[in-house]
Amino acid sequence: MKKDDQPCLVKVRRLYPRFSVTERKIADYILQHPSKIIHSSINQLAEDLNVADSSVFRFCKRIGYKGYQAMKIALASEIVTPLQDVHENVDKDDTLDTITTKVFNTHIKTLEDTLAVFDEEQLQQAVNTIISADSVHFFGSGGSNIIALDAYHKLIRTGLRVHAVSDTHMQLMVASQMSEKDCAIFISHSGSSKDILHLLNIIKSTGAKTVAITNFAKTPLSAAVNIPLFTVSSETEFRSEAISSRIAQMTLIDVLYVNILLKLGDKGQEALKKMREAISVKRI
Repeated sequence: MKKDDQPCLVKVRRLYPRFSVTERKIADYILQHPSKIIHSSINQLAEDLNVADSSVFRFCKRIGYKGYQAMKIALASEIVTPLQDVHENVDKDDTLDTITTKVFNTHIKTLEDTLAVFDEEQLQQAVNTIISADSVHFFGSGGSNIIALDAYHKLIRTGLRVHAVSDTHMQLMVASQMSEKDCAIFISHSGSSKDILHLLNIIKSTGAKTVAITNFAKTPLSAAVNIPLFTVSSETEFRSEAISSRIAQMTLIDVLYVNILLKLGDKGQEALKKMREAISVKRI
């Protein structure tokens, strides 16, 4: 699907990182109360948000519509006839095949939604920041730490100096020793983990560059890092959204890995060759 043909809510999510403060105020309201929009005039919406009518109109133009009415029509079609809902609840009477299909469809939808909000400029900045850093440190808490270790496992193949530790005390020690030449990559679905935010504060004081892989939302983490990369996942009763978000997080890491390896060129290929030769003795 071309980005111009994307649903209204997807467009808002995709462009969100580039919005101004006023635009984000409008975007937040649309994302949280889409059904209210279709029953409100431009004057009512502007009054509710304490912004000018012209700000709402410019926002509609910014996301690709001729005006407020055109955006309302597009939004109404999504609400009245929504995209196929694959975030289904598992019923106790579901067959094994039905449950399997629902889980697969949920993960597929998560990847599709994450791709829809993909920001090429942000990703390019992340790739350049990682390559130019003296060392790259991955941080995650709880389940996200598993993703951080997966990122370390992938990027160590590139020849870059990458690190990841699981113990929270060790993470704090590592964070305190970073410098402005280093890069920290935080993985957190919620974007509000106390441990991660504490690490972020320490690392920011060192001047190191910061990247986050987190769920699409206005969170303390996404607002504070230099480069936020977003995933999109929805919650159902049979599993937390964090489960499907890990599929998207790992895919984003794969995207980083492939782009970094390609940009490193011969240097990256040589590092990959050395790694393969080193572990070849482990095969029969």
